[in-house]
Formats: sequence, structure tokens, C-alpha cells
Amino acid sequence: MIVEQLELIDFRNYSDIRFDLAAGVTAVLGANGQGKTNFAEALGYLATLSSFRGVTNDVLVRIGGGPAILRAQIRDEEGRESLIEAEIGGQGAAAGSSRVFVNRQKLQRSRDLLGTMRVSVFSPDDLVMVKGGPGERRRFMDDVLVSLAIKYDALRRDVDRVLKQRNRLLKQAAGRPDSDALATLDVWDAQFAALGDRFAAARIEMVRRMQPFVAEAYQDLSGDAVAEGDAQVVRLEYQPSWGSRPLLEALNEQRTEDIRRQNSTVGPHRDDLVLGLNQMPARTHASQGEQRCLALALRLGAHRLVAEHVGSVPVLVLDDVLSELDSDRAAALLESVPKGQVIITSAVPLPESATPDRVIWITAGTVLSD
Repeated sequence: MIVEQLELIDFRNYSDIRFDLAAGVTAVLGANGQGKTNFAEALGYLATLSSFRGVTNDVLVRIGGGPAILRAQIRDEEGRESLIEAEIGGQGAAAGSSRVFVNRQKLQRSRDLLGTMRVSVFSPDDLVMVKGGPGERRRFMDDVLVSLAIKYDALRRDVDRVLKQRNRLLKQAAGRPDSDALATLDVWDAQFAALGDRFAAARIEMVRRMQPFVAEAYQDLSGDAVAEGDAQVVRLEYQPSWGSRPLLEALNEQRTEDIRRQNSTVGPHRDDLVLGLNQMPARTHASQGEQRCLALALRLGAHRLVAEHVGSVPVLVLDDVLSELDSDRAAALLESVPKGQVIITSAVPLPESATPDRVIWITAGTVLSD
């Protein structure tokens, strides 16, 4: 998949700009605060209708402008072209609301866009996947699942819906459920267990398949051996909060505690992805450089898994990645970028060995030179 053209109107610090893009590696360069990450954010937004920076839509509209318009012309491997357009905060719309069009046809549901344009984004904030709490790693796993198959978006929504209903019932019972509440809880438990077991199984299989890609990416970046028994071992292990037993059994065992806490203490919302390096937990024992390398390897591994599974290589966007890597790892990254369209934004000079296919300079929301 190739993004051939990206047009931004009143998006972040861009008033009206068009980027003509091409296959291969494009370096987007400029000083800090000029709009490079905004450019990367726009590409990610058109694929998912959310910002990888974790902000609400209203923040994306240029101050004093609006509505924000994002428009991308894309071409798939068979040469088919599509036009994706998003409008944020249009006339008469609530702040932050959006409308999406594919080939000039309005989508009734935003999730119908998923899969039309696939983009893998790495940003310095991805370090939180290694150093942060399990919520960030769950979000990463679920995003990868949805990239593999749209059906997992519906499954994720169903899990969240039933979990909310179960928690609402627990709160309403206020620690003293009557017979009707307990009977209703039985119903929600059965639904939650069935959905939760399916969701966990999908996560486990995805992690199993992604493991070798992450290990390969880490080796490419670090030059360290990753085969079992060697000095460096990259390990991904999905850790269900209910262990190896069926979720329904765990829910039954935890019922008294759930009623007391008025909250669900086991389920996919409590699970974690354990990251290991050199046979030790990466979160607590890896160096800062190793953690950054592993975070990038997770994104690259997921990117390669999706490309293999769907038969279409997503656009790879590496935002400000070079400033987070030492010179050797930066050079190794540029030498090992996967095939397809790769866009690298940077405020620091490229390694001398780098030979991007195209260079775009950005200053104050405008293209200085191309």
C-alpha cells in the first residue's frame, strides 16, 4: 500500500498543504516544533480515526481555523486507487466530531474504515509499552489484532460492553446482591467468560506468531543474538489474569471478592504481555537503550506480521525515532527497514550511510524544499 498524496487543511499547524509521496523511504526533516509529528499523526489518523498521541479530535483542528480536512490518495498492490477523506469539527458539528468518506461516499460507521488504509506508527512515546503498566501493552496487542482482522474490533467491543454491564451490576448490588442480582450476574458471567476466553485465545495466538518477527527486528537493530541459548533472548509471553483455567471457573472463584470490590478482578481487561530480554523482565532489568530498541522492535515485528498475514504491506511511519537511538542502532534501522513505503521524520541529521529515496524539509507548517 502506498500513500501517493496527502492533503491537510486546518490540521494542527497546517493551514493548507499538500505532500506528494512515493514508494521507498522518505525522510521528513526539520527543526523541532515545525510539524513533522503532525504530518505523521495525520497519516495514522486516516487509518484509525484516532491520534497515536492520545489526544481528542478537537485538539487536531488548527487554532483559528476549521474544520480540519485530511485527504489521502492511496494505491494498493494491485494498482487500485482510493480516496480517503476525514473532516473534523465541520460546520454545525459538535467539537471533535468527524465525518469520513471513502471514494466520496460517506461512511455510516467509523469502524467501517478499518482495513482500508493500514499504517504502522512508531513514536518515542512507545517506550511506555516496555516501561509502563499493562494497559499500554493490552492496547498494543488489540491494535495489532484489529490490523490482522476487522472481526477482532467487534470482539473487543463485545468484551468491553459485557464487562461494563457486569461492573454496573456489581456496583448496583453495593456488596449485598439479592437473588435476582445473583441470577443476572450468572448471565453476565457466562457471556463474559465465553467472550473473554475467545479474546484471550486470539491474543495468545497473535503473540505466538509475532514473537519471531520481534526477535528478528531486535537483532537487526542491536546486532545481538536472539536465538534460544544465546546471550540475548527476546521473549513475549501473554499472561492471562485467570491463569490456565477457564475464565468462568475463575469468575466463580472470584465472585465474593468481585462483589466486595464492586468490580471485575479477572478478565482480559486485567491481562498483560510480559516482555523479557536476556531472560530477565525488560521493564525492570533492561537498560534504557535496550528498552527503546525493544519498543521499536515490537512495532516493527507487528508491522511484519500484519504484512505477511494480510498480503499488503502497511505504510511504516517512524516518528522522531533517530533521536532515540545511538548512531549504530540508527544506521542499523535504516539498513533494515522493510520493503514498502517508509516515512521517517527527524530533527537530527540522518546517518551518513542513509540513502533515502526522497527528502522533504518542513518549516513552520510549510514545505521548505522537496
